[in-house]
Amino acid sequence: MGMNKDDGKEKKKESYEPKIREPELQKFWEKEQIYRFDKKSGKPVYSIDAPPPTVSGKMHLGHAFSYSQADFIARYRRMRGYNVFYPFGFDDNGLATERYVEKKEKVRAVDMGRRKFVELCLSSTADAEKYLKDSWMRLGISSDWSITYRTIERDCQKISQLSFIKLYEMGREYQKEAPTIWCPRCRTAIAQVELEDKELDSTFNDIIFKVKEGADLVIATTRPELLSSCVAVFVHPDDKRYRKYVGKEVAVPLFNQKVKILADERADPEKGTGVVMCCTFGDQTDIEWYKAHNLDMKISITKEGRMNENAGKYKGMKIREAREMIIDDLKKAGLLTSQKAIQHTLNVHERCGTEVEILNTKQWFIRYLDLKGEFIKAGKKIKWYPEFMRTRYDNWIKGLSWDWCISRQRFYGVPFPVWYCKKCGEVILADEKELPVDPLEDKPKGKCRCGSDDFEPEKDVLDTWATSSLTPMIALGWQRDGKFFKKMYPMDLRPQAHDIITFWLFNTVVKGYLHEKEIPWKCAMISGHALDPKGKKMSKSKGNAVDPLATIANHSADALRFWAAGSKLGDDLPFQEKDLVTGRKYIVKLFNASRFAMIHLKDYRKKKPEKLTVIDRWALSKLHGLIKLSTEEFDKYEYTKSKAETEKFFFQVFCDNYLEIAKDRLYNPEKYEREEVESAKYTLYVVLLSILKQVAPVMPHITEEVYQKHFRNREGDVSIHISKWPEYDEKMIDEKAENAGDLAVKIIGAVRQYKSERKMPLNAPLEEVAVDVKDDIAPVVKDIMSTMKVGKIVRMKVEKADVEIEGVKIKVSSAVQ
Repeated sequence: MGMNKDDGKEKKKESYEPKIREPELQKFWEKEQIYRFDKKSGKPVYSIDAPPPTVSGKMHLGHAFSYSQADFIARYRRMRGYNVFYPFGFDDNGLATERYVEKKEKVRAVDMGRRKFVELCLSSTADAEKYLKDSWMRLGISSDWSITYRTIERDCQKISQLSFIKLYEMGREYQKEAPTIWCPRCRTAIAQVELEDKELDSTFNDIIFKVKEGADLVIATTRPELLSSCVAVFVHPDDKRYRKYVGKEVAVPLFNQKVKILADERADPEKGTGVVMCCTFGDQTDIEWYKAHNLDMKISITKEGRMNENAGKYKGMKIREAREMIIDDLKKAGLLTSQKAIQHTLNVHERCGTEVEILNTKQWFIRYLDLKGEFIKAGKKIKWYPEFMRTRYDNWIKGLSWDWCISRQRFYGVPFPVWYCKKCGEVILADEKELPVDPLEDKPKGKCRCGSDDFEPEKDVLDTWATSSLTPMIALGWQRDGKFFKKMYPMDLRPQAHDIITFWLFNTVVKGYLHEKEIPWKCAMISGHALDPKGKKMSKSKGNAVDPLATIANHSADALRFWAAGSKLGDDLPFQEKDLVTGRKYIVKLFNASRFAMIHLKDYRKKKPEKLTVIDRWALSKLHGLIKLSTEEFDKYEYTKSKAETEKFFFQVFCDNYLEIAKDRLYNPEKYEREEVESAKYTLYVVLLSILKQVAPVMPHITEEVYQKHFRNREGDVSIHISKWPEYDEKMIDEKAENAGDLAVKIIGAVRQYKSERKMPLNAPLEEVAVDVKDDIAPVVKDIMSTMKVGKIVRMKVEKADVEIEGVKIKVSSAVQ
C-alpha cells in the first residue's frame, strides 16, 4: 500500500494482537448471543447437522480443517439473512468413553452397575466436554452453544430406544443366531461398516487333501488353522481339471473328517490351485456356500480368539499359535507341498486393528439388504458437494452383504429396551412412556401374554452408530416436539469428512428413510483430510501430528482458518506453515489498511454522491464483479475461489492501487471539487466494508475487530456476522470505467518501474511524461498525475521508450531534481 510515515495523524499506531483479541471477541459473541437460533423468528431457517466429536479425545488438525469449512458456510448463510440452526453435540456413547472414564476414575464399568456408570460418565466427562467446547470456540466455530446434546444423556437414550421399538414394530428388526462379524479383542459383534481394509503379510500354503478315489488334490490357503472347520471343498463347474472329482469325498488333512467335493461358480479357477475349502467361517463366500448347499456348521474359534474343542490338540491356543503348529504338523506329515509369501488385504476392526472372525452368535439386526435400491435413490435426492462423493456412497451400498448388526457385547452404552419371558421366550418391549429404561435394573410393566411375570433382561447394548445415526432427530426433538420437527426436517446440511460416509452419513440415511421415508438433509458437504507437509496421513504414532490449539497460539485462529480455506471442498490439504504466515500477513494488512482508510473517513456521512469519478467507478465495478463471484461460489459450497479472489482484490486492486490513487483526494481535498472528494470517501467506505464482509466467513475475528472499531456505529448491526452480505448490483458493472482504470494502473506501474530502476523515491516529482497507448487517457489522467507526482502527461507516439509494459510505453522528458 506504500503508506508514508506521515500518513496517519496519530503518534502511536494501534496494533491487533490475536492472542488477546480473539478470545475477547469470542466472549463478545457469546454475551451478545450473535449465533443464537431464534425459534420465533420469521427469517428462513438454515439447519446444520454437524458431527459430535468424541469426548475421550481432543481437537486434532482434521477437526479444525473440516469444522472450519462447515463454519464458512454457516457464517455465510447467517449473513444472507438466514436464521441458522447450528447445534453442537458431544459423543460420549462408546467404547472410547468407557475406557477413558475407567482410566480416569480408576473403576471398572461392570463392577458399578450400568446406570451408575452412565451417571459417572456424564459427570466425569463434563470437564472433557468443556475442554472440547473451549477448543471449538477458540477456533471460532459459530455454533449455538445454548443447544447442545450428549449422546449418552437420557434424552438421547430415549430417542435411540424409541427408534429400536418403532423399527421392531415395523418388522425391520430381528434377533437371530447367525454368522456374525466378530472382534476377538473387543469381544463383541461389529457391523460391516466398522471394518477396515488392511494390507498384511501372509503365506499361501499348498496343502494335500487325500481323495478317496483318484489323485490327491492340492488346496492353497492362508488359514490352515481353519482345517478343523472345513465342511466342503469347491471347484468351478467349468474347470475341466476337476470335473471328475465332483461328488467324491476327500479327507481333511490332520483332522481326517470326510467332506464332499462340490461344484459352484463362486470358486475361482484362477485363484490358488482352483480348489478351495469351505470352512465355517473364513469369509463371506463360506457363508454363502453354507446357506446355498445346506452344509454343516463347525466353529473352531472362541469369542476370545482361541481354538476350541473342535480343533483337537490345538484347543486353547491363540489363532496364530495354532496356525504355526498346524503348518509344522503338515510339514512333518508330508502334506505341505509349498509355501508362497504374499501380501493380501484383510478385514480388521477399525477401532482396534484386530483381524476379525466370523462366528455364529445370537445378535440383533436391522433388516435392510432388501432396501439397497431405495437407499441409492435416497442418495440421489441429496445434493452432494462435491458431486463425485456420491460415488463412494453408492459403491458402499452396492457392496453391502450383511444386514446391520446393532447389538454389542459391551456393558456401557444405550441398553436395548427389551426383556425375554423365561416361560415362553416372548420378546417384551418397554413401554414408550417409560423410556429410557435399563433392563438390568428395571422391569417391564405388567405380565407376558402367557401370564408369566418372570423375565430375563437383554444384557447387550446398542451399537453406538444406532444412536449417532439419529443426530438430526436428537437435535430436532423427534417424537418430543412434533411441530418443530415437522417444520425443520429434513435439515439443510450435513457437513463431514469423506472417511465417515459409510459410517455416519449412510446410517443416518437408513434411519431417516425407515422412520420418516425422507432423506435427513437436503445437502451433504464432504471435506477432505488434513495431511502432513509431505502429503502423508497424520497420526500420533508417526509423530507427524500437528496440534491445532498450539498452531492457533502461534499464528491465530484466523490464520488456521485461512489455511483450511486453501483447498477445494473434498480435497485433501497438506499442512504448510507458510500458508499460516501468509494468513497472518493478511490479518495485519487488513487491520492497517482499515486504520489508514478510516482516518480519512471520520467526517463521512454515508451519502452517495450524485456523480462518481471514473477511477471510483472502476473500483466499484470490480468490487461488484467480486461480489457476484463470491456469492455464486458460496452458494455452491465452494469457498476457496471466493477466498482467493477476495484476497487478490484486497491486495492488488484495493491496497496496491486504489488507496494510492485516492490518497491525494483524501490528503489534499482543497485541490479538488467537493464531489470528487466525496466520491473517493464513498468508494473507500463501500469497498472496504464489502471486502471485510466477504472475508468474514473465513476470518471472523479480524473482520469483527475492524467492524467494531470503524463501522458498527455507522452501520448499526451489533456484529459484522449478522450484517447483510454484500449485494451484487449489475448496474454497477461499468466496462468503460474498468478499461480506463486498468489503463491507469498500467501507466502508474510503468512510472513506478521507471523510478525504481533509477532508485528514485516513488513520490519523487516528474515534470513531464509522454505516454504511448491506444486508448484515451483523459478520464484518468488527473489520477495518474496525482498518484505518481507528474506535472504533465502527454499522449503521443514514443519511439524510444524508457519503460514498456503490457502495451504501454512511457518516455520521461525530465525529472525534477
